[in-house]
Amino acid sequence: MSGRISRRSLLLGTGAAVLAGGVGVPLGLGIGGSSSTGTLLRSELPLPPPFQRPLVVPPVLKPVRSTAGEDFYEMTQRVADVEILPGVRTQIWGYEGIFPGPTVISRRGRKTIVRHRNELPVPTVVHLHGGRTAPEHDGYPTDLVLPRGWQHHGQHGGDLRVGERTYEYDADQRAATLWYHDHRMDFTAPNVWRGLAGLHLVADDAERVLELPDGDRDVPLMICDRSFAADGSLAYPSVDPELVAPPGVHPPYEAGVLGDVLLVNGIPWPAMEVDAVRYRFRLLNASNARRYRLRLDPPAPLVQIGSDGGLLERPVTHQHLDMAPAERFEIVVDFGAYPVGQRVRLVNDFGDGSTGQVMEFRVARTAADPSRVPDRLSEIPRLDPAAAKTVRDVVLQSKAIGQVHGWTINGEPFSPDHDHAEPRFGDVEIWNLYGDFHHPVHLHLVHFQVLGRGNDGPGQFDAGWKDTLDLRPAERAQIITRFDGHRGRYVFHCHNLEHEDMMMMGNFSVR
Repeated sequence: MSGRISRRSLLLGTGAAVLAGGVGVPLGLGIGGSSSTGTLLRSELPLPPPFQRPLVVPPVLKPVRSTAGEDFYEMTQRVADVEILPGVRTQIWGYEGIFPGPTVISRRGRKTIVRHRNELPVPTVVHLHGGRTAPEHDGYPTDLVLPRGWQHHGQHGGDLRVGERTYEYDADQRAATLWYHDHRMDFTAPNVWRGLAGLHLVADDAERVLELPDGDRDVPLMICDRSFAADGSLAYPSVDPELVAPPGVHPPYEAGVLGDVLLVNGIPWPAMEVDAVRYRFRLLNASNARRYRLRLDPPAPLVQIGSDGGLLERPVTHQHLDMAPAERFEIVVDFGAYPVGQRVRLVNDFGDGSTGQVMEFRVARTAADPSRVPDRLSEIPRLDPAAAKTVRDVVLQSKAIGQVHGWTINGEPFSPDHDHAEPRFGDVEIWNLYGDFHHPVHLHLVHFQVLGRGNDGPGQFDAGWKDTLDLRPAERAQIITRFDGHRGRYVFHCHNLEHEDMMMMGNFSVR
């Protein structure tokens, strides 16, 4: 390694970490009503029938020690061989060698400290997505943790550590479903595809008094898509770094990589046995580029109680949910609406064939149900647009940069040396977001409220505090946020991970 980490000639930097070859089937770039921006990568081995394996809930990581005000954890990032498809061994890169990684649970107001050891063959960065985190612990894309034995020469511009790094999280924020994942510049997409993702929940006492479903009836569901090579390895496209596409032609998979196997908590199309009672599901779209429209078949209401930033003010009932990459929804499903013996499928109306089914619930028995969904869940103060110090336009678009093609913000590729915004601590700002294709827009540090889309108000899935917005093709969305919590430099970016790796990222510095 020498100098700043290369942008890989602005070509799919993600392809530099080759998992396996694959055959791409273009799905378009997400315009004209298509559901996702990306290209399908087909698996090269027969896929198993769905609903054959039980759902597995990731284990909760136990602290190695605790004091009066903080909990200390240790986690190792390492290579592991696991069985994802039945009878097939697949190599992953996993936190603690599992995919998803173990769930970390923080108590609001107690500091959580996690020491990550990197035993992988590549540098990594850990970002707590949705965390209100000090900049030195947020996982800036160039703050690398190098494998032991690696040596770096020349100027890099990031905060390099060798072997391990300790991240500190104040957890001074609302109870919410967060997640952690790799955030290495240029290589986030292949690293997450390989398995570097896990859940991080923030809990507080205020939720307990609501009597929402809990214990075994509070279930995280990390949904993502993957593809497999003929030998069972995770398939991911590789790109010749010398290849330059002709003008007007997009390189393969530049728009995003879509898999043909849907995993829930790392299990392909699992089945879950449930009682005929209410369950709380914490849904996370951990896909690189795929969007989902989720509903139950036979139909039943999906009662949304939370979003990215925690509980809503009031429950919102949906017949389906649209989820872009990195979004989280907390929902309650009452399986008491079904007879015992009923099989209920969670389907994806944005998919077809193997991607049209997600998982199956099997209503096994009646049981007592002390839970409820109250009419009032939490208090969410409204940010006043009249208090905004600044209104900014943020344009996310595909653009030719010299002889190559990339994804830009306000016409510029990402540079660690350039700030798009410099709000003062405590300032309220309105951002007008414009996109050409599907762009899930994520801001680090802060949560925001959606003021509207186009000439209308917020969309049906925009309630509550958000940190990721599903920006649709040729759409303008308006968000409002207060820049507080910490001072320092943070990034905002598209959470289509291939777009992010191809420069659709910017900086803001809170002064």
